[in-house]
Amino acid sequence: MSEITLILNAVEQGDSKAAAKLLPLVYGELRRLAAWLLANEKPGQTLQATALVHEAYLRLVSKEDPGWQGRRHFFGAAAEAMRRILVENARRKKRLKHGGQWERVDVEALDIASPMPDDDLLALDEALDGLAEVDPRAAELVKLCYFVGLTQEQAAKELNISISTVERTWAFARAWLFREIQKGQNPPA
Repeated sequence: MSEITLILNAVEQGDSKAAAKLLPLVYGELRRLAAWLLANEKPGQTLQATALVHEAYLRLVSKEDPGWQGRRHFFGAAAEAMRRILVENARRKKRLKHGGQWERVDVEALDIASPMPDDDLLALDEALDGLAEVDPRAAELVKLCYFVGLTQEQAAKELNISISTVERTWAFARAWLFREIQKGQNPPA
């Protein structure tokens, strides 16, 4: 067992001091994950990778019984916490009180294609929640590949499934999400 797994087990059993030992061990991986997630956000993002890691970590360890079942489950929970923080941030920015009707434009970056707009991120979040109801493993695969930035091979290893299963599940998940997002953008008349 890795040191991280041992500490996660100690945290699960109620050892409050074990949580303090966990952050230094996982900080680098969480920071890399946060930087990757923020790189996919549109320009002008005010949230920094360090702040995202700290906020996600606080959410993870503040629960009475986090119930982590090992390293994979912890990092899955971390990815989910970061996704929720980014979605909350996108919703906050869209509020009229925060200038939600205005779009910030950087004159020097006009030729650069921006990553995912807030509307698309919110639509993806809703569709991903629906996918989790239909096929939880497909939803977890999307989170690992899209939000965490894992390759299909890495996701196969994390999910303990074959690469061909990952490829089939990925194709299904992408098609399902595309259809759901299109439905949301073009409601029936």
